Amino acid sequence: MSASKYEIEFFPVQLRALEHLKVDSPVRVVLFGGAAGGSKSFLGCAWQIARRLKYPNTRGLIGRSKLDTLKKTTLNTFFEVAAMYGLKSGVHYTFNGQSNIIYFLTNGSEIILKDLFAYPSDPNFDSLGSLEITDFFIDEVAQVSERAVAVVRSRLRYKLNEYGLEPKGLMTCNPSKGWLYNKFYKPWVEGTLDSRLAFVPALPGDNPKLPESYLEELAALPEQLRKRLLEGDWDFDESIDIMFKTDDVLRCFRNELLSGEKRITADIARLGQDRTVIGVWDGLSLIDIRTLTRVEITVTIDAIRELMAAHNVPLKNVLVDEDGIGGGVKDVMKCLGFQNGSKATQPQYMNLKAECYYKLADLIEKGKVTMLVSAEYKDKIAAELDMIRRENVDKDGKLAVTPKDKLKLRHGISPDYADMLMMRAYFELKPNYGKYSFI
Repeated sequence: MSASKYEIEFFPVQLRALEHLKVDSPVRVVLFGGAAGGSKSFLGCAWQIARRLKYPNTRGLIGRSKLDTLKKTTLNTFFEVAAMYGLKSGVHYTFNGQSNIIYFLTNGSEIILKDLFAYPSDPNFDSLGSLEITDFFIDEVAQVSERAVAVVRSRLRYKLNEYGLEPKGLMTCNPSKGWLYNKFYKPWVEGTLDSRLAFVPALPGDNPKLPESYLEELAALPEQLRKRLLEGDWDFDESIDIMFKTDDVLRCFRNELLSGEKRITADIARLGQDRTVIGVWDGLSLIDIRTLTRVEITVTIDAIRELMAAHNVPLKNVLVDEDGIGGGVKDVMKCLGFQNGSKATQPQYMNLKAECYYKLADLIEKGKVTMLVSAEYKDKIAAELDMIRRENVDKDGKLAVTPKDKLKLRHGISPDYADMLMMRAYFELKPNYGKYSFI
């Protein structure tokens, strides 16, 4: 891995990550990290420097959620690593703080520093549209959306054919319950990780140069932070905003029928995106699920009517999400419609969706909900309910939940099963709530 007359000594765990980044490796993207103190930024900067020196006139990218943070942290690590390689600013490379480009004077290679935050004004990252790069390093990628990474990966084409290279990217992180958990960590644990992806866990103990005092500071952290930053525990929950405790959710999957009125709740895919999830209820027991992906509105309507007939569900007990194309389903069927942002029945809630989620959480905590569905849905439902969070819990104001679009950016999936469950609480808010005339 030497890129100059200077040699850098890597730790064994770093060498494992670098093996995946070699030209002959089938791996395209490596996720490196887990706990604090694993020299993650060091590895990324060293790899980028080595690639730029080895392949003249190529272009790398170093990204982070916010450019200002990148300059204050990762860029400083870059300067330190460059010095270890024997590179001097103004002699071997220059950094332009206006263009945010590191230019290698010796061979014309360059590294572009990029802000990868998901700004509302640029949800599709069109600002990266004309970018062409050879490879990338994204630091603290848990703070970056899956979409941003996908766009960066789509820009990997610069000088690849000239040097016979494959697209390569390195990402570093601390444990996160977001999209990285679903895309990398969980498949890695289960042995199903895509062969083009690699996960290399790193703990503070993998870095023999860490001072003992640093490890003592990590050990003294509160339990949840300690498990995450010292032990590299990906199944931790560091937040105070959790709505559904794992044990309470798993208790829902017991073989007990809480019989009552038959109902159907359906979260309809918006504008043909995500999934349509239809749930059939007997009282507060979920007894059947139908999942549809990218189907016409007529198919959705037929599926709901089929389930109504199969389970003897009256039209007055059918509730569909009428935001987006769900409004068409409601209009054709003349059933109940659920508007997420509509006014709650109680003044302390931000909107109807928030009120229903808080009610669902209360019902599940008290053991009043069961889910008598096939095992394939257990992990999906548990994972999506874990995604649902209280919004702005540290601020005064109305009770709210994190918006669906924000959750999808954070986790890489839309909580469609969770929203279908949430809608069942609509009928439990107060007596006769939701009973409209159909004339």
